[in-house]
Amino acid sequence: MRNTIYLAMAMLLAFTAKSASAHCEVPCGIYDDERRFVSMIEDHSTIEKAIAQIDELAGKHDAQDLNQLVRWVTTKEDHATRIQQTIAQYFMTQRLKSDGENYTKKLTTAHAVMVAAMKCKQTAAPESAVALKKAIHDFYRAYEGKEPHLHP
Repeated sequence: MRNTIYLAMAMLLAFTAKSASAHCEVPCGIYDDERRFVSMIEDHSTIEKAIAQIDELAGKHDAQDLNQLVRWVTTKEDHATRIQQTIAQYFMTQRLKSDGENYTKKLTTAHAVMVAAMKCKQTAAPESAVALKKAIHDFYRAYEGKEPHLHP
């Protein structure tokens, strides 16, 4: 009986737990930095599209348009949060080493990505998405030491 209860609890947790999108913190030693950068660029593209859609729907008053407007705002927020989580949970906690080469530059540019993502949450200005993409590319340059060729 006890094993059945434990199994049921484990299954319940497995089905209700949120997945960690930024990778594990075991540490498993399995990393795919390029994939994380591509994922952030994909998130940026979604933010950019959301801002355009918000602008298009602004000022409309029918229920369907208002519903879509709210959904685009929520989507913009979610993708900006995903970028912040990738920087914090993947890069800052696992990949950026305080004794590593160019640590200060990497840390500074990673922080700039987080701030730019925050600004995308605070505004629907297209310039915020432009600044976010620039920040991601600057971080890539500092982290990888080469020019980015990131495609979502």
